[in-house]
Amino acid sequence: MEGIMTFWSQIVYAISNIRFFDIIDILAVTYIIYIAIKYFRSSRSGQLVKGILLVFAIYIVANWFQLATIKWLLLRLADSIIIVAAIVFQPELRRALENIGRKGLGKLSRNNLSGEQTEAIGCINEICKAVSNMQEKKIGALIVFERSSRLGEITATGTKIDAAISTELIQNIFYPKSPLHDGAMVISERRIVSAGCILPLTANNELNSQLGTRHRAAIGMSENSDAVVVVVSEETGIISVAEGGLIKRDYSPISLREELTSILIDNDEAEKPFYKNWLEKIQGNKNKE
Repeated sequence: MEGIMTFWSQIVYAISNIRFFDIIDILAVTYIIYIAIKYFRSSRSGQLVKGILLVFAIYIVANWFQLATIKWLLLRLADSIIIVAAIVFQPELRRALENIGRKGLGKLSRNNLSGEQTEAIGCINEICKAVSNMQEKKIGALIVFERSSRLGEITATGTKIDAAISTELIQNIFYPKSPLHDGAMVISERRIVSAGCILPLTANNELNSQLGTRHRAAIGMSENSDAVVVVVSEETGIISVAEGGLIKRDYSPISLREELTSILIDNDEAEKPFYKNWLEKIQGNKNKE
């Protein structure tokens, strides 16, 4: 009883002496914790975060009941937990820092599309036409859209193409007898940069067993960068889109076009070199003409 009264007295004392900036401090920390929980729940590191929280809960219990050996072990573990977390969460931390750097730069809506911007959307239409044709014929495909994170190490694993985007070229690259059909195609600055590229596979073991190597490579690529990856299943013809370590399936050619337009054009300008640089090239060509 005496312990409860002491605890209550400490709470009353803390509340009576709280300052305005203390409230700001508490609200800021609360918001940071909320954002962190929301972010990790949507990533493959959610289970790891639960494990860390469980270890912390065990430490509280051990401290409450004065379990000296368990406390000693957990304190030794805490000495290296920051380094371990930095290694384990490296892809998530990098993506989170990239997102922080891109915030607040404003959006460019399709409501203000110019003639050049409309022409840029035509590139997405070409890609969606190719995907639609490959879906009908159940031809597997893996298309990576480079955004802010540069993919030079990925394009170096494939064959350099450096060609304008067209439905026919995309279909030829992924034609089953083509030497490049098994790898990924990388699109950057409105051009097909490379094909036959090797992507990193995801380490997430909780994925649906029906997802094959292409889908796991797409998820792995989206975990390690802010790239958007389109997958066409060779077995079922199902169209999927991977972004931020997550994959959405069962797109139609129409919904795929809407999704790509939303991600690559409607998102923050800093996130879409795919869109911006292409427009610059189009404008430059027109000036030359």
